[in-house]
Parts: sequence; structure tokens; C-alpha cells
Amino acid sequence: MANKLWEKNFEVNKEIERFTVGRDRELDLYLAKYDVLGSMAHITMLETIGLLTKDELAKLLRELRKIYDICEAGKFEIEPDVEDVHSQVELMLTRSLGDMGKKIHSGRSRNDQVLVDLKLFTRHELHEVVDHVKILFDELIAKSEQYKNVLMPGYTHLQIAMPSSFGLWFGAYAESLVDDMLFLEAAYKMTNRNPLGSAAGYGSSFPLNRSLTTRLLGFDSMDYNVVYAQMGRGKMERNVAFALATVAGTLAKMAYDACLFNCQNFGFVHLPKECTTGSSIMPHKKNPDVFELIRAKSNKIQSLPQQVMMIMNNLPCGYFRDLQIIKEVFLPAFAELEDCLQMTAYIVNKMEVNEHILDNPMYDPMFSVEEVNRLAASGVPFRDAYKKVGLEIENGTFKADKNIHHTHEGSIGNLCNDKIVELMNANISNFHFERVRQAVDSLLKSAE
Repeated sequence: MANKLWEKNFEVNKEIERFTVGRDRELDLYLAKYDVLGSMAHITMLETIGLLTKDELAKLLRELRKIYDICEAGKFEIEPDVEDVHSQVELMLTRSLGDMGKKIHSGRSRNDQVLVDLKLFTRHELHEVVDHVKILFDELIAKSEQYKNVLMPGYTHLQIAMPSSFGLWFGAYAESLVDDMLFLEAAYKMTNRNPLGSAAGYGSSFPLNRSLTTRLLGFDSMDYNVVYAQMGRGKMERNVAFALATVAGTLAKMAYDACLFNCQNFGFVHLPKECTTGSSIMPHKKNPDVFELIRAKSNKIQSLPQQVMMIMNNLPCGYFRDLQIIKEVFLPAFAELEDCLQMTAYIVNKMEVNEHILDNPMYDPMFSVEEVNRLAASGVPFRDAYKKVGLEIENGTFKADKNIHHTHEGSIGNLCNDKIVELMNANISNFHFERVRQAVDSLLKSAE
């Protein structure tokens, strides 16, 4: 039995094999159960066009379900002399069912197999990211409401500027995640299209029913043009990478704020001691290492679109082995982002804020705009009011009135958190995750 789907009657140089296989065995473990799902849909379709009998289909589905369960249990392995996940699955089927196992490749190429695997994997992982984003969003909204009346300095150019609040600060990052969700939704919709049946990128002479496999796998539609289906390799990863990067951008900015606000010079927030680390020689240190690592990991994820682009940007249409390298940077990125989201949500939940920041008179000048506006509202021309308050600050005679009253939408006194929650819920409802889950459950049930 050849352990490579393309193997003929000669042996490839071992060093060439090592170099070309690269990290595929390791990375294909991410894709194993999705390769099985794709095969289950494909052979179900093959039976309808007469390339498998009902009895063969039933036996193959049962064996594939066993392999799927092995994958789910984390026990799937690609043997040392087997090239990739596709070869391993076919080898396992052939060991159990003999030559019948070799029939599952009819009408397929490894090219459209890996395309399907990547799309099913990415679809699942995007769902996971969405769930983690929602958890963090809920924590941020809760903190925004909890501390909505606690004022803090707002900054421009790292200079004390105007009054802000912790309600605004936490709520700002919540709303940032709302917009990030739009990128995730676009990435999900581009991902959730079926390339199966494109074969090596030019279709097949078999009368494949691509609409059937599209429905069985829960895709919204197919990638219709078979050449475009292959051109989508790399493009999908790049577009998804941009969506991951925009979430990472929100996390990186918040992590920087948290590190800054936690330091003694600011003292705006207090991080739970179990979320900080110490120094080997300075007993007083409580370092915000978790947020520093979140910042670094998030910035690393923000480089992902550029890495993918530099691998695939100068390739013509058709398949090239260059695309294999994308898996090395793309597949692990989801777990890293999900880990950062989980850690951020955990710390936000336990974070405490300093409710007496403005007791320090060094922050009094930030109420100057409030005084200018009060004078302008009483009829003093704005420029005259501005000059008057400015001179008082220079002369040291300015007296801050900290009883401020903001009413417009999105301001300190009117956070509009309810509207932000509505936007987030509306965005999440557009993914239609339930439809995908039902399709996958139905496909697995057919193998019982």
C-alpha cells in the first residue's frame, strides 16, 4: 500500500521528502476531524451518482465516524511514513475495508480536500472567537455600568485633557468589539462557501453534485467557479487574518492602557494580585505581565495578514506548494487569540478602579473646558470665555467645579450601553451558527 496518494513506482529522495513535507504532519492534526467530515459529505454524494453502492457508503460512513471520534478524543495520529492527514485517513479506511477505502478519492484532489478542511476548521474557529469576544464584551459592559459615575482624566497627547469616566473607558472597548464583530462576520461569510468538487482547480469529468455537498456541510453556498475556488487558497486566510488582527488591535490598545493605568504614577486601576508577577530582587513589585503578554501576542497577530500576503501575493492562479507555508502561521493564530480574549475577560472581571483619582488637585485643569462652556452658555462669547479661563489657569486662580453634567448620546452622563448591546446582538445574529451545527450533526448522525 502506497502511503502517499500520488506515489507511483519510484522513491523520492528522503531529504527532498523531509523538506517538502515540512510541518504538515504536525499542522494537519488541526484539520483531521474536518477532513473526515469532508470525506463523509463527499462519499454521500458519490453514492447518489453511482460511484458507490449503498452498502459501501454505509460501511465507509461507519468507519469514518470511528475516525472522527478518535479525532474528537485527541488520539488521531499521522504515522511517520504517512505524508498527510488525507493519506492517513485513506490508509485507516483501507486497513479496515480493503480496496473499498480507496474509492473515497474519486472526483477529488488533495487540493480541494485541503481547501474544504481549511474552510471547515476556520469556520469552527471563527465561531469560537466570536464566543470569546462576546464574553469579553459582556464583562466590559458590566464594568462600564458598575463604574459609570466614577470620573477619570481623559488624555490627548498624553496630556491631561478633559473629564472622562470609567463608564466611558470600559464602554469604549466594548463598542470597539462591536465593530470588530463586523470584520469577523465578513470573514465568516467568505469562509462559509464550498470549494469541494473543484478538484485540482479545473473540475472533474464525474457528474459531481456540488449542491448536495454544500448542503451536507452547512455551507451558505459554493465557490462556483472551480478556478476561483483554488484561487481562494491564501485569499481566505488573508481576509480572516485581517478580522483576527482587528480584534487583536482592540486587545493591544486596552492592554497598553491597563499597564499604564496600573502603574504607581497613575494608580487608576488595581489588578488582582493573582494576575500579577513579582521581581526576583524587588519585593514590592506587582508586574502586569499578563497584560504585557496580551499586548505582545496581539501585536504578533496583527502582523498575520502581512505574513499571509507575502507568501501568496505574487502567485498566479492555480495551486503552488508555497501555500503550504501559510498553515504554519495561520492555524495556530486562533488558539492564541482565543487565549488572549479569555485572559482579558478574566482580568477585567476582577479589575478594581480608583474612585478618588480626582481628589488630587493636579487634575483640576481638565475641568477648564467645563468652565469655558458654562460661561459661553451664559452669553459670554466662546473666545472671550476661553481667554478668561486660560489666564486664570496661568495665574493659579482657577477653581475647578467638578459637578459636571453631560447629557448627549455617548457622553459621560448618557453612555448608550443599551444601544451598544443591541448592535452587538444584531451582529452576532447574522452568523446563523445554528444552521451549520444542524448540518454537521445531521451528517454525523447519518454515520451511526
